[in-house]
Amino acid sequence: MFPRLTKRASRRLSRQVTSGVTKVLRSSIKLSEVVAREGRKTVREARRTVKALGDERDRTAPGRFVEVDGMRVHYIARGKGRPVVLIHGNGTMAEDFVISGLVDLLAKRYRVIAIDRPGFGHTERPRHRVWTAAAQARLVHRVLERLKVERPLIVGHSWGTIVSLELATQARCAPRGLVLLSGFYYPARRADVRMIAPLAVPGVGDAARALVPASIGHLLAPQVFRQVFKPQRVPARFTARFPVGISIHPTQARASAEDTATMNTAVALLRPHYARLRLPVAILSGDEDAIVGPEEQSCRLHAEIAGSTLTLLPGQGHMIHYAARARIARAIDGIMDLSGPVMTWA
Repeated sequence: MFPRLTKRASRRLSRQVTSGVTKVLRSSIKLSEVVAREGRKTVREARRTVKALGDERDRTAPGRFVEVDGMRVHYIARGKGRPVVLIHGNGTMAEDFVISGLVDLLAKRYRVIAIDRPGFGHTERPRHRVWTAAAQARLVHRVLERLKVERPLIVGHSWGTIVSLELATQARCAPRGLVLLSGFYYPARRADVRMIAPLAVPGVGDAARALVPASIGHLLAPQVFRQVFKPQRVPARFTARFPVGISIHPTQARASAEDTATMNTAVALLRPHYARLRLPVAILSGDEDAIVGPEEQSCRLHAEIAGSTLTLLPGQGHMIHYAARARIARAIDGIMDLSGPVMTWA
């Protein structure tokens, strides 16, 4: 039993409790104001950091910029002759084709243009647009129009093969042919899609990425590179020249997450068009690709596209544009040597 309080003691206790609660509330308000100020300060600093990184990316850009529909797109151009357009995969950039040596090899006889897809390398990725594979293909087409490129041969690597196929199915674009490297063409259950999907959600992904310091990205990068080059070793020139800082930049990290999360949907929408393609298509893949299985992807696509060619490279992994440059160049030459504006099959 609690002792009975007198009215005076009760009023005194009530005043003490009220005073204590008021002090706690005032302290909470002050703490909230401090947190809010620090939060705003952190956001401002983050914005300044991102802007500084963006400015640094522009200063170190190895190519040129073209403005399309109010958006700056970065591309690398080399050589003269009939046009060959290179479209990179997820997590990388146009500069990867330069580092591999493919650009210089092809530039000996072609006009080679490697384009940074939205959010990758030095190209912007505006948030007010949904960057589906179809939207990216339309952007690439507009860039080629601005550069006065007609009937290009399109070379896509990995996720870039999805954009390449979109270009071939869009009526406004008439490519000379397609060379598809280590591509993804059919929906599949992939652990990376399930893991990265939450990071593609606006706000949620931004918050999660903000919690991971750049130093962690630099520490994890070598492990990722070993996986994509497997079973080959990571080439020394890649280690020395690939701009890791750009690849882990918040904008590119968001682009990678969004593209990974939407890849199954993208190829599901493309699939009905495969059998109707009527242009030369060369499909190449490493038979030990640890990122995209060739049997369920490249071999299956070859069976569906009439007249396509399939090359499985023994002992090669995902990054075949490094170890198999000459073989890729021969596939490009083969399509370029075909006569007629567009090759068709009965």
